Amino acid sequence: MTLHFIRPNTGAAFLPRQAANSVPFSSTKLPEILSRLSITPNSIEAEAMKKTLQECEEPAINGETKYCATSVEAMVDFSTSSLGTRNVEALSTTVDREAPPKQVYSISKVQKLPSSKLVVCHSENYPYAVFYCHTTISEAYKVSMVGKDGTEVEAVAACHTDTAGFDPEYVAFKVLNVKPGTVPICHFLPQSDIVWSPNK
Repeated sequence: MTLHFIRPNTGAAFLPRQAANSVPFSSTKLPEILSRLSITPNSIEAEAMKKTLQECEEPAINGETKYCATSVEAMVDFSTSSLGTRNVEALSTTVDREAPPKQVYSISKVQKLPSSKLVVCHSENYPYAVFYCHTTISEAYKVSMVGKDGTEVEAVAACHTDTAGFDPEYVAFKVLNVKPGTVPICHFLPQSDIVWSPNK
């Protein structure tokens, strides 16, 4: 497969839970948040924060539970409570080089995760680490591959088998020229995302 693994530029650090909980996290409090974090109103960064807050406040799609984690402790708590166990594995796509080119990768191994009940956490654009986490029923896989230039990748892939409740504007539908609910949608997760799966 021809793929391009791009390292995300959102290297924001997690705040400890106590510090994260001391900063408001609501679109109604955006002026106060901007002031406390010394961010200029109407700046590009302020607009990105506003968008993140709005995404976090939107209702979850049918069948999913969602939560925006502002600390690693909050992410672990949401993931383990949603999965009903503390015996979990956190997985992310890893690439052994800083900036590999778009190239052909040979897949050497595919291993299906033991459960289709997952929590997926996507990094958001914010001054400190914020992850948009949601429950999902998807088939997920660990995929080992090697690029033409020798780049080794341990990727996480997800296949959404029921896309009926997805936003019709979701980029995958446009790329594949399909409608929600018609076919499974499979994709590799970016390096900044985390998949939580129960160990079995």
